[in-house]
Order: sequence, then structure tokens, then C-alpha cells
Amino acid sequence: MTSAFSSVELVCASQQSVFLAGESGSVWRVVRGIVRLDRHSGPVCQPVQLALPGDLIGIEALCGQPYQLSASAFTPCRLEAVPSVADTAPQPLLQQALLQHMNRSQDMAQLRTGSVLQRLAHLLALMGLDVPPFGRPRIDDADAIRRALPALREVALLVDAKTETVCRGLAQLLPPRSRKSGPVRTVRDWSAAAPGRFASA
Repeated sequence: MTSAFSSVELVCASQQSVFLAGESGSVWRVVRGIVRLDRHSGPVCQPVQLALPGDLIGIEALCGQPYQLSASAFTPCRLEAVPSVADTAPQPLLQQALLQHMNRSQDMAQLRTGSVLQRLAHLLALMGLDVPPFGRPRIDDADAIRRALPALREVALLVDAKTETVCRGLAQLLPPRSRKSGPVRTVRDWSAAAPGRFASA
């Protein structure tokens, strides 16, 4: 896994740490990908929220507080540091963070309640990889969706299910893998945009 850091940008590979609870630093804006925010209680890691492109993380920095949650890349991502309070008024950022928190709390509730199929479908929708409302996606599109998903254990932790259950759920949502030897088709660049439907080629 690789990362590059400058005074304004951070690029992380999937599962790479962005920052840890207790550290101090900047407020960050997610530009591409998805960041997972976790609470650690001893060896137990509890997912608290996802941050999507456009979202702010580490908002505690505006109040001079250390980070309350740990952040890691759920998918490959790029973040930009938000200018410090000395350079900009904090009120607009705090307003954005409040509205964002309300929306992401609802998303997290949907990822942790209901059937596993419903949770997985909502996760795919957040990633811009949601399946068609009627029927399953074409095999080539399903292959691309599988390639875009993080490791099964990461998905299972997020949707509060066993890895085997997630595997069975994805098998119900998606057709079997393609047996072609050629490359799979690509989906739209979901990581840099607001959640939406995947594009068929």
C-alpha cells in the first residue's frame, strides 16, 4: 500500500489509515473514494460512519480538539486538507458537517439494519454500483462491481454480518462471475462523484 502526503493532499490505498483517534490535525475533505470512520474499544473496531466524496472528516479540528474517531480508506481515496480556521470562517464548515452528519447517520442505520441483502444493496448504491431495480446486472457489469468492492471481510464488518453471509448475499444480488479470459468491463468512476447508478458500457 502506498500513500503520498503534501500540505494539502493525502492519497490512500484501500484499508490504509488516514488518521487515528486521539491525533490532532487538519479537517479533510474527501475528493475521491470512501473513508470509513471507526471507534476502537480495545481490540474491537466498530464502524461508525462512511464519508463520501464532498464530505468533511476530522471536523473536531475546528474546535481545537483531537480526532474522536479513526479514519481509514474503505476504497482507494484522495483527500484535501481544508484551510485552517485562521484562513476561513468556521461557520460554513460546521453547518456542512452538521447536515452531512444527519445524512450519513441515516446511511449507517440502513447499513446495519434490515436484511443483509438490503444492507448490501444500500452499500452498492452509496458506491454508485447499485443493481438495477428489476433483475440482476449483466455478467460483465457484475464482474466490474465485484472488482470495485473492498475485501469481503471489510464489507462484512461494515454491514454487521458474517463473511459467508455477505458472500451468499452478493451471489444473490449479482450473477455468477464471467468465465471470459479477457478483461472485465469497467464501471463509471464512482469514487469521484456523488452516489449514483453504475454505467453500462
